[in-house]
Amino acid sequence: MAKTPKQDRTCCLCGMQIPNGEFLLTGAQGSVCGNCLHIANDFLRDYEQHNNIRNNKDFKVKLIKPHDIKAKLDDYVIGQEEAKKVISVAVYNHYKRIMQPDNDEVDIEKSNILMIGETGTGKTLLARTIAKLLDVPFCIADATVFTEAGYVGEDVESILSRLLQAADYDVAKAERGIVFIDEIDKIARKGADNPSITRDVSGEGVQQSLLKLLEGSMVNVPPEGGRKHPEQEFIHIDTKNILFIASGAFNNLERIISERMNTNAIGYNKKNHAIDKSNMLQYVSAQDVKQFGLIPELCGRFPVITSLNPLDATALKQILTQPKNALVKQYTKLFKMDGIDLSFSEETLDYIVQKAIELKLGARGLRAIVEKIMTDAMYDFPSLDQHKIEVTADYAKEHFERSIFSFLDK
Repeated sequence: MAKTPKQDRTCCLCGMQIPNGEFLLTGAQGSVCGNCLHIANDFLRDYEQHNNIRNNKDFKVKLIKPHDIKAKLDDYVIGQEEAKKVISVAVYNHYKRIMQPDNDEVDIEKSNILMIGETGTGKTLLARTIAKLLDVPFCIADATVFTEAGYVGEDVESILSRLLQAADYDVAKAERGIVFIDEIDKIARKGADNPSITRDVSGEGVQQSLLKLLEGSMVNVPPEGGRKHPEQEFIHIDTKNILFIASGAFNNLERIISERMNTNAIGYNKKNHAIDKSNMLQYVSAQDVKQFGLIPELCGRFPVITSLNPLDATALKQILTQPKNALVKQYTKLFKMDGIDLSFSEETLDYIVQKAIELKLGARGLRAIVEKIMTDAMYDFPSLDQHKIEVTADYAKEHFERSIFSFLDK
């Protein structure tokens, strides 16, 4: 009886003889060892990354209806009903646009969003909550650090480097993400309607650089970010499906809106419609933003403009207690981990709100105030045999004022 020929266990790539028991991929023309397969897999992944080759399996977005988006936002953001409604619709339409078939005759344009409001009104929280809700990559960029190419500072392309990092360098996933550009009002050109006759390296020039990102184009992005490694290979990212949300306080924009609506004198516009002069930002238009100092081309890239209302005492108190991540709930949880039941009296909450209004820091100032009040308690009580604490208004006032004026005792 003829003997079965012994299998050749030589790798056709590296030429190594592979012992029995170790992995060997055998084909019609030869065999490949496991080590060579690992090397080939790493090479293929790097090649696809640097040459922007996508997988056939598209990145899926969890599409949610506008009513459901707003309901989720209500769990984390207090008030701002109109802003949440506008953002919910814009985000829903944007991701419907992404899912549009390529052969559709109607080409839906992007709906980038511009949010205008005082500090601490919830602009960043809204954008962050939207990204978390849709489970898409999200990054925050500060417009104040950007300069024109060739000057000290960051290029606008560094925004996409951060988004790529947030997507774990998955290009297809990054191209469905959300970019939040904060403090965009700080890059307004110096002369407003009059173009600057001097070099404005962090104003109008940066606005011009942002145009190609916002409109949708193929951008070369350095994976490391910045200009320190000019020899590095670039990753190509198409920005047409990236949602850009910009925000800014736009100080003194109310004056521009008032002049346009002719409300300086008697509080009524030309059509005799009553005007709420306590919140002029709700009447903002692209014309006002242009007069403030954003170039017309940039204004056109933000078709959705919404304003956020100033927070009154009622809203600030709700922010302290109602959202899922409310400050009171956070500190209660911190003490609960030490076996201590923490509670705040109503008078204490009113005192915290009063101080936040006096400091004019909005919701962002609430945490700073609570932290000053609770620092001593968080330092002492975990070491004491006490299982229940109620923070009274007298305790809050004493510790807050002592933290403010402690430098006088030195």
